[in-house]
Amino acid sequence: METAIIKAACAIGAGLCMGLGAIGPALGEGNAVGKALEGMARQPEAASTLRTNMILGCGITETTGIYSLLISFLILFAVG
Repeated sequence: METAIIKAACAIGAGLCMGLGAIGPALGEGNAVGKALEGMARQPEAASTLRTNMILGCGITETTGIYSLLISFLILFAVG
């Protein structure tokens, strides 16, 4: 019985970790892309620089989601 409770708590913890860990990157990337598109619309000649910076920023922002995925896998398979 105790083992089942521990496995259930690990599953719930991993789900919460991934769910909450995905909110930040989603909001950050949405904001970055929106502002970059706004800047491209206002200054089309700067589109190349804005696009490069936006992709770099999205890559850095996405690492938070990847780290939360890694932690949720550790919770599921190393602890459980």
